[in-house]
Amino acid sequence: IDRVAFKISSYPIYWYGIIIAAGLLVGLFIATVASKKLGENTDIPIDLAVFCGPVSVVFARLYYVIFKLDYYLENPSDIFNFRAGGIAIYGAVIGAVVAAAIYSKYKKYSVLKVFDIGSVGLITGQMIGRWGNFFNQEAFGDNTGLPWGMISENTTTYLKDLQMQGINVNPDLPVHPTFLYESLWCLGVLILLFVIVKHHSFNGQVFYAYAFLYGLGRFWIEGLRTDSLMLGPLRISQAVAFLCVVLFGILYYKNLKKVKSKCNHTTENEKTDE
Repeated sequence: IDRVAFKISSYPIYWYGIIIAAGLLVGLFIATVASKKLGENTDIPIDLAVFCGPVSVVFARLYYVIFKLDYYLENPSDIFNFRAGGIAIYGAVIGAVVAAAIYSKYKKYSVLKVFDIGSVGLITGQMIGRWGNFFNQEAFGDNTGLPWGMISENTTTYLKDLQMQGINVNPDLPVHPTFLYESLWCLGVLILLFVIVKHHSFNGQVFYAYAFLYGLGRFWIEGLRTDSLMLGPLRISQAVAFLCVVLFGILYYKNLKKVKSKCNHTTENEKTDE
């Protein structure tokens, strides 16, 4: 599949950019639905898209550059060459969180409530955006004998390079379509988040669930990939995913326990009054 969808004059428009834009628009719509269900201002998702979108892109690139610093110190002009690829979703999430927190403080909204709304849009964008990797033939995994394994000129070329570095891979065999795994995982997370939106009991509940559930899937999927950002022997995204699972799992549990305790206390008081 050609990476270029069409050209405007001699300027190529890539499928990746179209997919990312589609993810942003659909994410905006889904976040608006969630905002209504949570009883919040429906302008919040639009503000988040306008304010957080550009910040997320910058952070996604910065995150990638930091962990590929040796290359970019030798080729500094490539730092700004976004069209050559090289962004990281956890960088985008960090950027979105920072920007959303500043926005919330400025507008005097509950930060965690805004995070709840943004999380639904974010996971939608991730679900759709991963298909940009399909058109780029990237973000795939190790060899697999499963019937949905993928193979292309790009996977073959990439695995040949890895093989020359002494890594045990076979360029002639299919690989795990890890972008597909992540897209499907994000769909499952989105469905669960809407269940939580329906039964929302504390601010931050949707956000904590998003960070925990996405981290859970990403930890497993990242272990299959062959192009992970590394810090020594450590896969960066896998480490971040693990921390998210632990931290936000604890936060979710503690807050839910607090809500249940408060409900039980209220019920006991009502019985006493009777």
